[in-house]
Amino acid sequence: MADQKRLIFEIQNLKKTIKNQQVINIGKLAFHPGTIYGVVGSTGSGKTKLMELLAGELAETSGTLNFDGEPYQKNWRGKVKPHPEIFYSHSPAYLNVNKTASQIVKSIYKKKENIIFKRYFSSAQTKKLWERTLDVYSPGEMDWFSLVLAIESDPRVLLIDDYAIRMEKVQEQDFRSQLIRMNRNLGTTIILASSSDRYLSQFASVLVHIDNGHISKIRPGVRTNYKKKPRSNNRPKQRSNQRPQKQARRRPKKRD
Repeated sequence: MADQKRLIFEIQNLKKTIKNQQVINIGKLAFHPGTIYGVVGSTGSGKTKLMELLAGELAETSGTLNFDGEPYQKNWRGKVKPHPEIFYSHSPAYLNVNKTASQIVKSIYKKKENIIFKRYFSSAQTKKLWERTLDVYSPGEMDWFSLVLAIESDPRVLLIDDYAIRMEKVQEQDFRSQLIRMNRNLGTTIILASSSDRYLSQFASVLVHIDNGHISKIRPGVRTNYKKKPRSNNRPKQRSNQRPQKQARRRPKKRD
């Protein structure tokens, strides 16, 4: 028998309890590699906790959560060790509020600092953010900066929380095109969480809806690698109004 395709994330009976309150209770959920997923849920639905569990920011209370067929490694205190092939856009490890954007970019992408500045911080609107500490960023500016780090990280798995909820349409379209290109060219598995499917439904292949810590439904999103079928023409051929040209008669040669 052929081996089944390996899953990038596999969840079985996953539960997470915080302060005696159960925030996640998922019986079964699987994420396939090289796919764009959208996790949709209202405030308090558990989507952020699910993203933190997938990212290795939180340890499960019970159940199984495997990444690439293996459980996360933990230290002696039971804290999960984040996997180097996973980038979580809202990880405190990257978004240090006491540092400036330039310091963070330099610490993560030493050889790309100038490129990232020219690509994202050269405009009059964003240039002022380069030397500001993140503690004075607005929520929208923080979301924008986290997406910049996500796009430039080039991981195997990219997790983005609160996608485009405080972003202008033009900005979202620009980031969306970059995410699609990353998925198409590099095969990156991308999981985005948002309170609305307004944007996610336009480019995610699978939409996972979460409510009160449970998966309420899973729906297909857009079709990828879609090839148009050849148009069939069942109509009878219309007669042409033009008369067929008469062939010129050859005049017989006169005999001598």
